[in-house]
Amino acid sequence: MEKILITGISGGHGRLLARRLLESYEVCGVDIQDWEAAPRGIEFYRVDLRKRKFEDVIRTAMPTAIVHLGMVRHFHSGARTRHDVNVRGTQQLLDHCIHHGVQKLVVVSSGYVYGAFPENPYNMDEDSPLSASRSYAAIRDLVEMDALASAFLWRYPHIRTCVLRPVNTLGRSVHSLIAQYFRQHRIPTVMGFDPMLQFIHEEDVSEAIALALEHGLQGVFNVVGPGEVPLHTAIQEIGGQALSLPEFVMRPLFARLFAMGAIAYPPAAIDYLKFPITLSGERFVEATNFRPLFGLEEIFQSLAA
Repeated sequence: MEKILITGISGGHGRLLARRLLESYEVCGVDIQDWEAAPRGIEFYRVDLRKRKFEDVIRTAMPTAIVHLGMVRHFHSGARTRHDVNVRGTQQLLDHCIHHGVQKLVVVSSGYVYGAFPENPYNMDEDSPLSASRSYAAIRDLVEMDALASAFLWRYPHIRTCVLRPVNTLGRSVHSLIAQYFRQHRIPTVMGFDPMLQFIHEEDVSEAIALALEHGLQGVFNVVGPGEVPLHTAIQEIGGQALSLPEFVMRPLFARLFAMGAIAYPPAAIDYLKFPITLSGERFVEATNFRPLFGLEEIFQSLAA
């Protein structure tokens, strides 16, 4: 059996993926957070990606493939820590793949890297520019991480490297910014805007990762779910109540609340509540015959639950 190492395995998505892959692979994983109740058969190492001990784990475990989920996707940490983990940590991971015989690498990025702009075309493909940091400097590290992995796959073609960019991911174990946004009872929206949003269930993302490993994919792929709906429709289906605010009120309010730690998203994230990012997932479907198992109603119900 192939052996898969998952970075960030203690997070909600990491645990879900580990259980999914355990059906077909040997599974091990690393995280700075403990996973005391790890299922039998999963080797767990509590280490930091940036430390020498992580390289020792790769040397000892000898994984044939690595799935990289070990990024900081929240803003509880400072900008320096986010950049250090996401950019320097990813670069060190790529170096270890070169030096220790890793054959496959899957890096899970995000559809957010394209950025939210009024000129965005409908169904953007993987060749669209990564422009998020133009208006949303706080996620520049995520864009840099994606760019590092994308360059790596062309520079080292003997390592089957795949970069996945899923759309908004929801589910019971997801604690992303978009999930926290929708879990509020009164959900702020920008007055006069109702952008189309795409969603995918967390288990379908795990299935997409499994397919990328199974097919040994090499390249960059958007991963999309069953469709898209307007923001206000999503809020209604989840069971929230839209609170429409003028943008000139919303931006300073978000800035103050974010600085106080009262909300999880910075004011620059407001652009994602104004302008659509709709992605084409045709390239991934053609490569894997991927079909999402969960419809929009099930996705919204999973978050409401």
